[in-house]
Amino acid sequence: MAGKAIEKRPEVDPRDEPSAEWGWHGSFPKATRIAGWVSVVILLLMLKGNHENNTENVWLIGLAAFLALLLVLDFRKRRTAWRK
Repeated sequence: MAGKAIEKRPEVDPRDEPSAEWGWHGSFPKATRIAGWVSVVILLLMLKGNHENNTENVWLIGLAAFLALLLVLDFRKRRTAWRK
């Protein structure tokens, strides 16, 4: 009885992205998360400034909160990924 060889298919179609054939094709998950938290801190540091009214503050806090929410949801998704 001949052994059945399982063909391993690439995750990315080389016709869509030619670099998948010859090299690493991935992402930087840890660096992306660190950059996200640094962006949240920078947005909150921008609150100290010469603002005439609070419109700028609302946008800065809103964007920082939205980005932090996305990062927390990503952390939660990574933590429970092994259960699926």
